[in-house]
Amino acid sequence: MSNECKPFAGKTAIVTGGSRGIGRAIAEVLASRGADVAIADIRFETAQATAQEIAAATGQRVIPVEVNVASLEQAKAMVKTVLDAFGKVDILVNNAGITRDNLLMRMKEEEWDDVININLKGAWNCSKAVIRSMMKKRYGKIINISSVSGQAGQAGQTNYSASKAGLIGFTKALAREVASRGINVNAVAPGIIPTALTEVLPEELKESILTATPMGRMGKPEEIAYAVAFLASDDAAYITGQVLGVDGGMVMM
Repeated sequence: MSNECKPFAGKTAIVTGGSRGIGRAIAEVLASRGADVAIADIRFETAQATAQEIAAATGQRVIPVEVNVASLEQAKAMVKTVLDAFGKVDILVNNAGITRDNLLMRMKEEEWDDVININLKGAWNCSKAVIRSMMKKRYGKIINISSVSGQAGQAGQTNYSASKAGLIGFTKALAREVASRGINVNAVAPGIIPTALTEVLPEELKESILTATPMGRMGKPEEIAYAVAFLASDDAAYITGQVLGVDGGMVMM
């Protein structure tokens, strides 16, 4: 297949939370377009299986890496593993995330801390771990997976909405810091996507979200992956500090 069909040929990527759902779809699309990919996940056995399946389907080098992104030391170890395996990191997708939904008056402190530590601090940890190597090459693409909940808020998700809104601010600030070094930092804000995170939502909440979505349907994981692939590509070289909504029109800004 020509490089025109494989725009990420010679590129390497890390996808956190890459073993399933949106993360897996992102890894599949990047690998299908020529990237070597590290599936970074706290669920190592699932990451191993996913890596083997994507490698077999695409012919790319795809490796599993066990990491808890809430730990800076583990994030640094993850990046070292990928650098040892691939020699560089061109693309970082900060996708790892969890929910611990509850009304504020009932929310436990650990439910707040867990979500902030993984969804927001995790992106800080992984970006910090990889940024020096990107700056040395004067090239890099960092894509943070935010959410419509971070743009519009969602009752019962003060922790999740705060983490995803924080990711947007983080994206814009980091984009300003590293733009002069050839590094693009952007965010994608998905709407409701059928994943393990959304399966646990009450049916009435899902219905209300779909009612508020002009396109009247859930998105697909691959539709998020295509948006990430665009922002990771050189076609998006002059785009940084932006939030790309992939939400069926739910939030129009």
